[in-house]
Amino acid sequence: MNRTHSLSKRVFDLCLVLLSLPIWFGLLIVIAVLVRIKLGSPIFFSQQRVGHHRKLFNLSKFRTMTDHRGADGQLLPDGARLTPFGRWLRASSLDELPELFLVIRGDMSLIGPRPLPVVYLSRYNPRQSRRHEVLPGLSGWAQVNGRNMQSWDERFESDVWYVDNHSVWLDTKIVLLTFRAILTKRGVSADGHDTMPEFDPPSPTH
Repeated sequence: MNRTHSLSKRVFDLCLVLLSLPIWFGLLIVIAVLVRIKLGSPIFFSQQRVGHHRKLFNLSKFRTMTDHRGADGQLLPDGARLTPFGRWLRASSLDELPELFLVIRGDMSLIGPRPLPVVYLSRYNPRQSRRHEVLPGLSGWAQVNGRNMQSWDERFESDVWYVDNHSVWLDTKIVLLTFRAILTKRGVSADGHDTMPEFDPPSPTH
């Protein structure tokens, strides 16, 4: 990303986030109270993620699952820990609201490849690793073209396409398409899964 485009993208992000702050900040407080009432503490789920140029940062979003465990002490599967309220938060993407602070701080952008867990770093092939050439985003080309219904290969291809074609105009288009995807709840979960399955590619054969 050249310096001029990087500055334009930063201005685009800050303008949208700061101008809409009275709306999303009030909503954030309401959801924080609801999460505390319905799911208890902690309110946030935090995890280290990989950002621009593989820089690590801490991502926080509203928790959507309980901490219920089985007789063996292990956490129950995601589907068993997702409450109706948690499913609604995920479907509406409101669980992602706290990430707007990361946009203000500069660790994320409104639009870009979704930041993924650190454990995936060693699993990418060189082409998939190109997703780190831009800032990660709250939404992206993959999220408006199938969301979690895409396979991992399809998601990574969408990410690389965005890296090669990103612009402020494309970001504007993705913002609008994101609202449509949220309203229609299209692609909230992959077929047969309550959450996106883990990215675990097969080992190459020789």
